[in-house]
Amino acid sequence: MTFLQIASLLIVLAGVFGAINYLFLKLPSAIGILVVSLLASLGVMGVDLIAPGLGIADNVRSVVTAIDFSDALLEGMLGLLLFAGALHVKISDLRAQWRLVFLMATMGVALSTVIVGVGFSWITGMPLLIALVFGAVVTPTDPVAVLGVLREANLQKSLETKIAGESLFNDGVGYVVFLVLVGIAFPHGHDAHGGGGLADAAKLFVQEAVGGALLGVVLGWLTFRVMRRIDDYSLEVLLTLGLAFGGYELAVALHVSAPIMAVCAGLLIGDVGTKHGMTVITREYVDAFWKLIDEILNAVLFLMIGFEVFAVAFTGDAVMAGIMAIALALVARLAAVAVPVLVLKPFRTFSKGVIPIMTWGGLKGGISVALALSLPEGEWKPLILTATYIIVIFSIIVQGLTVAPLANKVGREPDLV
Repeated sequence: MTFLQIASLLIVLAGVFGAINYLFLKLPSAIGILVVSLLASLGVMGVDLIAPGLGIADNVRSVVTAIDFSDALLEGMLGLLLFAGALHVKISDLRAQWRLVFLMATMGVALSTVIVGVGFSWITGMPLLIALVFGAVVTPTDPVAVLGVLREANLQKSLETKIAGESLFNDGVGYVVFLVLVGIAFPHGHDAHGGGGLADAAKLFVQEAVGGALLGVVLGWLTFRVMRRIDDYSLEVLLTLGLAFGGYELAVALHVSAPIMAVCAGLLIGDVGTKHGMTVITREYVDAFWKLIDEILNAVLFLMIGFEVFAVAFTGDAVMAGIMAIALALVARLAAVAVPVLVLKPFRTFSKGVIPIMTWGGLKGGISVALALSLPEGEWKPLILTATYIIVIFSIIVQGLTVAPLANKVGREPDLV
């Protein structure tokens, strides 16, 4: 199938499945599309088991594998999704929460990666270094899933900023940690840009993280300066789209973190750009355009996650390991949230329920699946992919549907800084 045919098919199915969810299941839009997509996939597999001669599942599998999910997300959709998410987070709100966001996106990511890695190595007998790569795969919280749920949760402003900001930066830092660990664990089997030594790994981390942030700020500032001189909302929308697309691809070409670039550029345009570089009508159009982009790509991404069940090799041992890995990922997430909160607690006050809400609200999503799929082929990749997929499906469906009631139950009190 051509790229246009695949894109058309995905858009049509996202619309159809979204309508089915809206009319019958009535779940939050993205989660509903994922559930319908997953049920449709399992239904096709069931038909193939009953009538193997039809070969429907094999035909669908060939279409699914023709779509390189990892490349489609990491090299295409992710930049737009992160830019759209960051566009609606104000720097002033983030500044008040920066200590917690910083600690969770650094210390929290490291803790989570180590806890999952050591635990999964013990459960499966996987070499520790490869298990740490799995830890890096399932550590990033997916901003797409998290921000989608936040719209339904009606949280306090300070808590919403903590979750949104942490999710955006956690994702970028988690991706860099993944690249570093893959460069060490598979020095000749992946397109990581560092060697296998710790010095190379440290250099790669600084290059990716700091370079991505600097590139995002520079490109965002240049775009803002141009937008200040223009009063044409359609052209200014086009400039923001060019920043998200072009900046992401430039970051990939320069070997700096494209996700961190997209977040920093989005934050600058969403705050400084909207205040000082746009008229009221331009602001409304930019906001509406990026919300629409976010919703459409969100729907397509969750549809693709549901179909990726065809790319996963389910065996009894792998499924059992995946189920145990759910508990492991939740414990790791609890540590990633609780330790930074407890470190900062003597110096500031936190909103009620911050630890349980941020722990349960740390949803995993398409980024984890894409990272697992991008791993070099080897004996442990099928197990990593299966466990990752099980964690992601549990996270989006179970945690995604219950985090709003949890937040309303344990987080009700006047807003605190």
